[in-house]
This record gives sequence, C-alpha cells and structure tokens, in this order.
Amino acid sequence: METNMANLDIIESEMLPATLEEEIAVTLKNHPVTYSLPRDFYTSEEYFNVEMKQIFEKEWLFVGLTCEIPRKGNYITQQIAGNPVVIVRDQNNEVKAFHNVCRHRGSKICLASKGKAAKLVCPYHQWTYELDGDLLFAGTEMGEDFDLKKFHLKPVNCKTAGGYIFISLSKNPPNIDDFFETLAHYLEPYDLENAKVASEKTIMEDANWKLVIENNRECYHCNGSHPELLGSLLEWDDTDDPRATDEFKQHVASKQAKWDEEGIPHEHKSFGHAKRNRIVRMPLKEGIMVMTMDGKLACDKLMGRIKNPDLGSMRILHLPNSWNHAQSDHLIAFQVRPISATKTEVTTKWIVHKDAVEGKDYDVDNLTVVWDQTNLQDRTLAENNQRGINSSAYEPGPYSPTYEFGVINFIDWFSHTMQANLNAGGK
Repeated sequence: METNMANLDIIESEMLPATLEEEIAVTLKNHPVTYSLPRDFYTSEEYFNVEMKQIFEKEWLFVGLTCEIPRKGNYITQQIAGNPVVIVRDQNNEVKAFHNVCRHRGSKICLASKGKAAKLVCPYHQWTYELDGDLLFAGTEMGEDFDLKKFHLKPVNCKTAGGYIFISLSKNPPNIDDFFETLAHYLEPYDLENAKVASEKTIMEDANWKLVIENNRECYHCNGSHPELLGSLLEWDDTDDPRATDEFKQHVASKQAKWDEEGIPHEHKSFGHAKRNRIVRMPLKEGIMVMTMDGKLACDKLMGRIKNPDLGSMRILHLPNSWNHAQSDHLIAFQVRPISATKTEVTTKWIVHKDAVEGKDYDVDNLTVVWDQTNLQDRTLAENNQRGINSSAYEPGPYSPTYEFGVINFIDWFSHTMQANLNAGGK
C-alpha cells in the first residue's frame, strides 16, 4: 500500500504544472469564459508580471495620435510594462518609436512626457542620436576605433492608422493589418493630422487593468451609475442585439441613410478572436448631437471634412488598452496603462479641429464634463469590484449572456491570447 501511494504521489507531481506560466495556461484552458476569472488574475503580482510579458510586451498597443507630434522633432513618451518608449516624428516626417534607453549605460533619454528636440540627447553623458535613431556623437573618450553605426537606438515596431499610433514591443508582432486599414478608412473624415488635443486627463484607479476593461465592456451598470452619460448615449451598439427594439432599429436606419449620402462609413466591423477589435457608428439619442450635458455641439468647428453635425458616435475598441468615441465635432480617446496587479492608469484625450480656438469655438469644461463624471464613476465601480475580489470569499461568478456579452468576449480574447502566447514559448 505504501508503495502504491508513493507511486501515486509521483504521478500526481508529474501532472502538476512545473512553472507559473504553465499553471496560468492550464487554469485558463479549464476556466469557462462565461465566468469571471479566478482571484489570482486580479490580485497576484506574479500573475500580473506574466500578463505584461505575454500581452503588453507582445500585442499592438494604442499609444497616442499623430497630431500630438505634428512636426519634426516632436515626441511623446510611454512606459509600457516597465519599458520606457519614445515616439518621435523624425527628420523625414515619419513617425518612429524606439526604446527610450541610451546605448551607452542605459539611461532614459527623453525624460518629459512630451516635447520637441532637434536631436535626442542623453542627459547622462550627452550621447546624441538623430531623430531616426542613428547615433551621431559619443565623444572622443570612446576611442578612435569606436563604431557609431553599431549603437543606434533599438527600434520598436510602430504603425499609424488614420492618425492613431500603435506600437508593439515584440520582435514578431501579430498581423492585424486588416484592422489598421479599416480604421484608417473609418477615421478619414476626421483628418486627425489636422487636429489637436484640447484636453488630456489621467486618473489612477486602484483596480486591476482587466476590471477596468470589463467595466467598459458592458452597460449593465449604466442605469444605476451614469446619469450624465445616459443623457446622450444609447446602450446598444448593434441592431442584432437581442434587446434592441424596433424603434431603435428604425432610428439607426434613418441615420445611416443620411451618413451614406455623405460617404461616412458606419457598418459594424469586427476583427480577430472574440472581436478584439471593433468599429461601429451608432446614433445617439434622438435630438442629441454629441456627448455633452445638453446634447449640443461642444465645438463650433467640425472635424476634418465633416459637414453633418449629427454623426452619432463611432465607437472603436482595441484590446488590450483602448476604447474611443468619434463624434462630428470632437473625438475622445482612452488609453489604459497597467501599473501593478491592483493599479491602473486611464488617460482620456479630447481631440478637436486644430484651428478651433478655446473660449471661442469650444469651452473645455463643457467639452469634458460628461466623460469626466463617467470616468470618476467608473473608477469607483472598478475599485469597489477590486475590494470585493481581494476578499477570501470571492469566487468567479457568471456573466449575463445578454447584458455582458462584451465582457465574455473580452475574457475569451484574454484567455485565448494568453494561452497562445504562453504556448508559443516566448517567441
């Protein structure tokens, strides 16, 4: 009997995952996507670090807009899963991204969140790089045989689509060109190269990044939490939604006919596993132009080539880190940056026509108030969600297939992507 028990122990130990990565992959494989995740996925720093490696260091991430770096030498910086990155408009007017790390002794080069520079100069020992990353100067102290060409800045994969900037830290990022091409087509009317950021605000949420995304992916909570937002927003973003009424479908059809006359794209487009990327234009409530408290335009100067102020909201989802609302007079872009297992930064940018004048064409408070309030309300919801999950009493609960199908899609995408990247062996 003792021998048999010993053999059983050996067999069971061989069946157990050998690493944390294997444990995570096995857990996700066996976990139904119709239920919230096990506790460690929302609380564990070890799990969080694996997610950063497998998702935020491999997938394409939204990091900003080309209008934020309109001229040669303009740059913005990002911190992605502990990796400092600089995105710059180079001397050839191309948008490039680099690891913001000097090739000398590793100091960060660009220290501000945004700025303008003729060259990229390391503040430590003044190594100087061209805007395209080439090393120009390292000082005579490095010796006559020092080869500048061997020490250019390390590039980061970077693509632009319709004025949006995406980067991937992976050497072999996934191919989502179909999404990029469609996004460029749908954003064409807004001419984001000729836009500007009218307001930018960042809040810290004491919640796991997935809870922030989950909260955004459903409006089950809206009636009880978002009075300002529901003054303009229709909950459904698809006429195929089982809850959609005939009145809603007629409202959508009426607006779509007018959009077609102006060549404004609106059809629902989805890409990738579990619709990880989605674009759809939906009308707002009848008589509402944009997401303001009174439903009237927030900016008198419409964006790009747009003439019709009643374009509703074009909703853009990009997992894992962005959602957006594009309207006739302004666009709102959201970026999620995980900080730790229980801390997440959410940055919101309100974008208007570059020639719009503050105080004349738009008032910042009026422009931002609806989503200012909504963001604060969402922060409270996510933080309370985190506090409950921190409890030993928490166990995964079921999502509603009608009200929370968007959350199910997100958990499905997260689980699928984590398993695929883990099983790829870190390639």
